[in-house]
Amino acid sequence: MTSTVSAAGHTGRRNDSAPAPLLGATGLSKAFGETHALRSADISLDAGELVAVMGPSGSGKSTLLHCLAGIFRPDTGQITYAGRRIDGLSDDARSLLRRTEFGFVFQFGQLVPELSAAENVSLPLLLGGHKRRAALAAANRWLSRFDLDGMGDRRPGELSGGQAQRVAVARAMVTEPRVIFTDEPTGSLDTAAGTAVLEAFTSAARTHHVAVVIVTHEARVAAYADRTVIVRDGHVKSPAAPTATSGSDESSRQGRTR
Repeated sequence: MTSTVSAAGHTGRRNDSAPAPLLGATGLSKAFGETHALRSADISLDAGELVAVMGPSGSGKSTLLHCLAGIFRPDTGQITYAGRRIDGLSDDARSLLRRTEFGFVFQFGQLVPELSAAENVSLPLLLGGHKRRAALAAANRWLSRFDLDGMGDRRPGELSGGQAQRVAVARAMVTEPRVIFTDEPTGSLDTAAGTAVLEAFTSAARTHHVAVVIVTHEARVAAYADRTVIVRDGHVKSPAAPTATSGSDESSRQGRTR
């Protein structure tokens, strides 16, 4: 038996035969000048798992996401993806990893306004050297999966906010990544549009076995996740689950007030 460190930072026991997490980080620290954004943070994600990352503004949520995705290099600690360390890779190697293995969706989608929806979705494939016709065909298939049939020729300015964000999700999925990183993906959407985007992430996790990281301030968004971790002052921890005793006490209180 070996000891493992959970996202909560607690040491637990795991059988040696248990599969390793798809993406894991231990002891991550990152500072920007005198500001310590991460302080010895640990986190792990399994394939097909949706994990919400919550915490107050400035707590280190986005820095954690950027380190996991290979955008920032941590000052200390290590990051392992699919059984190999990636924190020490060259800039070019990490860029290739982001282009082929990871997908990204941000708050405002960051679609190219001059391109059609299908062209936006096909961009990662075109950058990877795929032929234009094949890339556009794949893009239209993904648009169809997210209920955007017939929208391929529309430019971002001709789409609703929810439609544009689903285009961004399709773009993140078109390379068939193993991990999707999202930062406040529903922050600029109304409830209905946000729900459609969250269901797209859930479909990616359940149907395609993609690990999804969602940085969010919203409890309703975190409710879609399998697990929530809290980042506060650069530390990562899991919220405590209610105890059976406290649940019984709550039930008793409710019974007394009825």
